[in-house]
Amino acid sequence: MTLRLGHTGLNVTDLDRSLAFYRDVLGFALLGEGKEDDRRFAFLGEAGGPPLLTLWQQARESYDRGRAGLHHLALTADSVDRVREYESALRAAGVEFAHDGLVAHREGAASGGIFFLDPDGTRLEISVPDGAQDAPAPHGNAPTCGFF
Repeated sequence: MTLRLGHTGLNVTDLDRSLAFYRDVLGFALLGEGKEDDRRFAFLGEAGGPPLLTLWQQARESYDRGRAGLHHLALTADSVDRVREYESALRAAGVEFAHDGLVAHREGAASGGIFFLDPDGTRLEISVPDGAQDAPAPHGNAPTCGFF
């Protein structure tokens, strides 16, 4: 396969609120933005790199997990310790979590992470490929990231 994921675009209801969350809590750098009332957007990523996430102020309602479209946005961290640092920052910001702390992707898996909601209710995951083997698995053999 020659395709790679370029960036992910999310519709948001309040660009300022979402920008504060993704920039200040999750640590994305603001790469560019549009501030016109009817065309508000923000490009986020790593400083000096390409956009990884774009926020578009176009939604009138919060995320609806019952509709077709984005299931969740999965982000990868360097270590379990870093995932726990994000968990602490997210809890301090009052973010809603799907599970209590770090969980495995399934029973016996070394991979796992934290699962939570952004300000519009979009489901997010921060995980690692290994180091979570001692964490509980909320759904047995079913993938945790599929059912939160």
